[in-house]
Amino acid sequence: MNETPVRGKWRGLSVLALAQLMITLDGTIVTIALPSTQTALGMSDVDRAWVITAYALTLGSGLLLGGRVADRYGRRRTLVIGLIGFAIASGLGGAAAGGGMLIAARAAQGVFAAILSPSTLSLLVTVYTGVCDRARALGVFSAVTGGGAGAGLLLGGVLTEYLDWRWCLYVNVPIALCAVLGALRYLPDPPGHRETAIDLPGAVLACAGFAALTYAFAEGTPKGWGSWEVLVIAAAAVGLLAAFVILQARSRNPLLPLRIVTERNRAGSFLALGLTTFATFGISLFATFQLQDIMHYSPLMTGVAILPMVATVFIASSQVASRLMPRLSPRALLVPGIVLTGAAMLVLTRLTPTTSYAAGLLPAQILLGLGMALITAPATGGVMSSVHPRDTGLVSAVMGTSRQLGGAIGAALANAVATAATSAYLVSSHDSVAARVHGYAVASAWGAGIVILGALVVAVLANAGPPRAGSVVEPRSPAQDTTAVDRTT
Repeated sequence: MNETPVRGKWRGLSVLALAQLMITLDGTIVTIALPSTQTALGMSDVDRAWVITAYALTLGSGLLLGGRVADRYGRRRTLVIGLIGFAIASGLGGAAAGGGMLIAARAAQGVFAAILSPSTLSLLVTVYTGVCDRARALGVFSAVTGGGAGAGLLLGGVLTEYLDWRWCLYVNVPIALCAVLGALRYLPDPPGHRETAIDLPGAVLACAGFAALTYAFAEGTPKGWGSWEVLVIAAAAVGLLAAFVILQARSRNPLLPLRIVTERNRAGSFLALGLTTFATFGISLFATFQLQDIMHYSPLMTGVAILPMVATVFIASSQVASRLMPRLSPRALLVPGIVLTGAAMLVLTRLTPTTSYAAGLLPAQILLGLGMALITAPATGGVMSSVHPRDTGLVSAVMGTSRQLGGAIGAALANAVATAATSAYLVSSHDSVAARVHGYAVASAWGAGIVILGALVVAVLANAGPPRAGSVVEPRSPAQDTTAVDRTT
């Protein structure tokens, strides 16, 4: 049997894509509006940074717990709860009378996104079990995931320029309402696995460890990587996460069974996803600076300039990757995809203050879009293939955590290297514009090298063959979970 007989399943896919789009948009839509928001609410520069950090911190630290909650209590239930909570938090943020209220609302958005995100993907793999069905669904889902960040920049620019910064938050309310109604009508309601215990000590260690790690990466550049505050928090993060791993290895009912992350093909896919966001955050950061600070684009035109990447991701994911996945092994798609993202970063090493958009940022965006398309859907399919139903929410959460960590490391490293290179350039030159662009180029070179090395590691780890033609993805029990993907025989 190749298809999954679920009423309105393709309408259900649009619901899941809409929910995922809302999460992805929110990572960038507020960024464009930050200057207007800071002025309107009288926020300091430190408070302004926390509008972004609060969301990333609660989302990144809560994903593992959110995934396990979805497995235990039912994915559609947690999807609806996450959507409603996200809408309420967005409405409160839009109505914020001060910076404190806005930051609290953004933190609440992250909490509900941590519940919503794993529920969305785990429902998708529950509904679409045929190899071709799942490939098409993952192609659309990955297009939304990959292109949503760029679309958020454009939408944020439009809303800020023609309406008000508050609409960058209010816009989530109708989106969430439509998704809730669609979920109740078109999505199945598979029962939760109540026998799945929630490891509370593990949850506390994981949440605290990932929160500390996210905070350290966010504050490393502005406060200095050598500052006592950053060093202490980074050390605490390492200690908490080490304790978490030890506890999981010894626990009878761990929050994160280590078999989930130690199987080589899953590990390769997790690494590929992390490398994608590592490159994306670095490229997006420098592209935004180059467009606005060097080329003097408006926020709206900056969003428009990002559209080629969005279009490339959407077309290549839905039309190319989804058709290649049933025919090729994950490695045959992941490694070229990672190399393309590395090539996109190499293009940025040629930036100068006079480099035109067509000669610099445009080819980088197209290469990045192609790379993301070849990575996101195949990596997601490789991770979720043959996962036992009681673990789909958790595995979805690990994927989200991989992306969050990749993005946090990418942004932190890009900022740190660019800042150091800019300072070194200014020792022998007083051209501040040339110094900043030189910093972007040097940081991009470092990033490209890391991404290419990552491609070699993924090539070694990902050794699964292509799916069997006409097969249905069959779940394995945890005891059988020594390999997570179909292999050719």
